[in-house]
Amino acid sequence: MRISTPRLEIVPFAMEMASRVHQLSLDADTRAFVPDEVFETVEAAEAAIGYLMACYKAQDGPLAYPVLLEGEYIGYVQLVPLDGGVWELGYHIGKPYTGCGYATEAVKAFLPVIMKRMALKQVRGVCLAENAASIRVLEKCGFRLIGCGMGAYQGEQREICTYEYSLEDE
Repeated sequence: MRISTPRLEIVPFAMEMASRVHQLSLDADTRAFVPDEVFETVEAAEAAIGYLMACYKAQDGPLAYPVLLEGEYIGYVQLVPLDGGVWELGYHIGKPYTGCGYATEAVKAFLPVIMKRMALKQVRGVCLAENAASIRVLEKCGFRLIGCGMGAYQGEQREICTYEYSLEDE
């Protein structure tokens, strides 16, 4: 799968991206909001990329795709299976690239393509209630708030907001 926007490309992972994935995973936002995606070494990033590349064949998730700016890895978008046949959107843009609209641009381009490919009518978005940037991205991309409250997040009970995106809402 390859998706192009005016500024970005969304492509499959390649092992050559490991060093950049490692570097961008070390920022404070990654540690705070997606700590299971911090790769302390290049080797850890390589292992994760190998796993994600294998998931492309099985199509049962997670389905993660790098977001490139001028050919350079700046983050990712992904679709992750939850219980009960529900799928969750995930995304992260490295700290040096935040505040430029890249996450919104990537999500808007990714959703219709991946949902069609996976024959999905709805996708969830879940983020920490304190993550104002992720909340803005979800809202700009047409997700509607289902509710906020305590819930499982990264293996802990945290205050989260759950959103839903539906193709019927478009």
